[in-house]
This record gives sequence, C-alpha cells and structure tokens, in this order.
Amino acid sequence: MHIRDWPAAERPREKLLARGAGALSDAELLAIFLGSGLRGRDAVATARELLQGHGPLRALLERTPAQLATLPGLGPARACALAAALELGQRQLSADLERGAALSDPQAAGRYFAQRLRGRPHEVFAALFLDSRHRALAFEELFQGTIDGAEVHPREVVRRALAHNAAAVIVGHNHPSGNPEPSAADRAVTARLKQALALVDLRLLDHFVIADGPPVSLAARGWV
Repeated sequence: MHIRDWPAAERPREKLLARGAGALSDAELLAIFLGSGLRGRDAVATARELLQGHGPLRALLERTPAQLATLPGLGPARACALAAALELGQRQLSADLERGAALSDPQAAGRYFAQRLRGRPHEVFAALFLDSRHRALAFEELFQGTIDGAEVHPREVVRRALAHNAAAVIVGHNHPSGNPEPSAADRAVTARLKQALALVDLRLLDHFVIADGPPVSLAARGWV
C-alpha cells in the first residue's frame, strides 16, 4: 500500500501538519525527507531499513555526506540535501549565541555544546566566553584527550577568558562512551575552575557533559 492510501492521520506529512514535527518517529521524519522509497517499499519502510541497518538516528546523521551517499535510499543528491539540512539546523543553534543577544535560555548553551562536541571520538573540553550581559564572545576547544579523558588546566581557561575580556564562562566536554553521568573527576575539575576564575572576578556559570541524551548541567545539580 502506498503512503497516500494510508488513513490521513497516519501519513507522516499530515501528522506533522496536524500535531507538529515532535509527534513523528525517527523513521517518519526521515521518510518525509526521502520523499519516496526504494523499489517495492514506501518511504517509511525504506527509512526504517536505513535506521535498522545504519542507525540509530544519531549514528546515521554523524556520517559524512560521502558516506551517506553510499547508503541505500539516499545517493549523492539526497546525501547533500540531508547534510545541508543538518548544517542549517546547526547554524540556527549557533545563532542563539551570536554576540548582541543575551543568553536568556541556559539550556541553549547546552544545546550548542552538544552540537559542537557530540559524536567526537575523543574527549574534548571547550569553553564559551561571555560578556557581563551574558552575550557570547567566543567558543574555543581548549583541551583534547583520549577516549576516556582530557587533562584540563584551569590556568589556561583563565588566560583565554582574560584574553577575550570575558565576565563569565560556561564550559563543557563530551563523554565518547555515551554515558552522560558526570564523574568524580568532572566535579573536581568544576570546583577547581570555579575557584581559579573567581580569583580574577570571573564567574563559572555551568559545566555541561555531552553524551547520549540531553546535555547534563552540573549547575542544575548544584555542583557549580
């Protein structure tokens, strides 16, 4: 049965228009992008096969355009369109942190760190430097490590904050293992950073851990 023959409430496009994109499954969202399926299968079935064979969704979308182009149901044109759509989404997230607009939503910073750090094969520690009105000044990747750790030097974070004339700092790092739970070392680094920054009248606003699922805020847990 073709998708157009499905009940209206079950068709991905009609469901999206009636209930919003959040109501759709990963396969349904991917099916809307595909538009049509492989021979003998509709777009939803093709999307499900892509996710089963090359997913989950995060793993699928972390592939390069050249890698996506080799997958059944995609090809070069769809791979390029998908990569462009992902870049548009990333730029929209980045726009939340452009200088000139205050960071009014703390979770926007977490989403930004996730966009920049998720999927990296090694641990990366980064900092977002803010002015006195919490407008973004710069984002820098400061330390890189192995699959299970990166050595963090608070003095370097302080040095870069002063170079940007920042008033506040948000830091974040990824867990390549996929486990989002902050470690004892993460909490210890956070305490050392907060103390070092306070010595030069700089505020540490948050420390995000990026792994599977939503970013984890140490500030939200009372650890900053």
